[in-house]
Amino acid sequence: MRRVLSVLVTGGVFIALAWVIAELPGHVTAELDGTTIEAATPVVVTGFLALLLLGYWASRLLSALLNLPALTSRWRADRRRRGGDAAVTQTLVALAAGDHAKARRAAHRTRAMLGDTPQTLLLAAEAGRLADRDDETEAAYRALADNPDAALLGYRGLFRLAVARQDWREAAALAAQAEKAYPGASWFRPERGRLAVRAGDWAAALALSDPGTPRAALGTAAALAEPNPAFAANLAKQAWKDDPTLAPAVLAYAATLRSAGKERRALSILRHAWTLAPHPDIAEAALSEVSSPLDRAKAAQRLTNANPEHAESRLLLARTALEAGLTGEARHQVEAAQAAGFNQRRLWLLRAEIDEAEHKDGRAALRHAADALPDPIWRCQACHAEHDLWRGACRSCATAGSLRWVSGPPKPRLTIDG
Repeated sequence: MRRVLSVLVTGGVFIALAWVIAELPGHVTAELDGTTIEAATPVVVTGFLALLLLGYWASRLLSALLNLPALTSRWRADRRRRGGDAAVTQTLVALAAGDHAKARRAAHRTRAMLGDTPQTLLLAAEAGRLADRDDETEAAYRALADNPDAALLGYRGLFRLAVARQDWREAAALAAQAEKAYPGASWFRPERGRLAVRAGDWAAALALSDPGTPRAALGTAAALAEPNPAFAANLAKQAWKDDPTLAPAVLAYAATLRSAGKERRALSILRHAWTLAPHPDIAEAALSEVSSPLDRAKAAQRLTNANPEHAESRLLLARTALEAGLTGEARHQVEAAQAAGFNQRRLWLLRAEIDEAEHKDGRAALRHAADALPDPIWRCQACHAEHDLWRGACRSCATAGSLRWVSGPPKPRLTIDG
């Protein structure tokens, strides 16, 4: 209805305009080089309007001719963009379907049509990764890293490639670059901390640790690896403060005190640690400066005075007494530990040594040793891997601070089938 009304109104306006022009009175006379032209006013006005209309369409045609190259270029760009959008869709579908060959072809076509934009580079990287083409994947990620607006995508992709080939130092460097490119992202700090642990960069791991991280273990490992004695002493002292029950932290701190000539303070630290959590290495450190067997037995007595009932205290007293020839005292300590329920292989082996020193048959003790609980060992509480020496992190699963001095078989892992 509106269109009909519009046509009627427009037609009425044109009819009215033509009527007005036709009713114009008079003539128009023009003289040019002796030639006189005379025409009625309506004819002149109509001609003038026709000339204006012709000029308008001529200018439009000229403008169209002048803009033809730009219009052609724009048409081609639109066509390329539509083709590129279709190629993007094909790449995404191929990636979702796991068709790496088609994904690579579509990603290549996408880059050819749309250029190296962050989107096309990311698709090319993912297609290369799906096809196990690390060279293509790395090249695409490096191109992304060179783009200031998409550097994070590139660095994170390169980071994953470094982790996959277990190049921990390169991965740590890439994580640091990613953090510079996009400060404040949540994954940077914990990832850098885990990589520092894997790379054995304990000082960096300690600096990147959060409140939930076992700082005592990291600090102890950093102190043991630190070449500067002053820095090592500060790290060891802080690790000891963080966890005075961690034997390696105690030993590291005592060693720095001894290096500084503070023997009495070192012995005080070792004795305090023995009251909290006795450990054979603490006893060895406390008695390391004593050479005479009898003096070692006396030093062991002083060390264990504050915690004499502990099994480690009784074993230490028994061992030092046996070395000093005090077999009666050694047997007393072993039997007291046995009566308290202590049943590890080392106790029965020590008892066999005491029997031999007293010229008795030790075969019964050796038979008990075969059936006794295994001796303590450093075991990872995350993956249950066993270690002969303490480390800041498990060699198998790289969990920081997971090693504990424990006896007995590892706890079985719970598995659920189905």
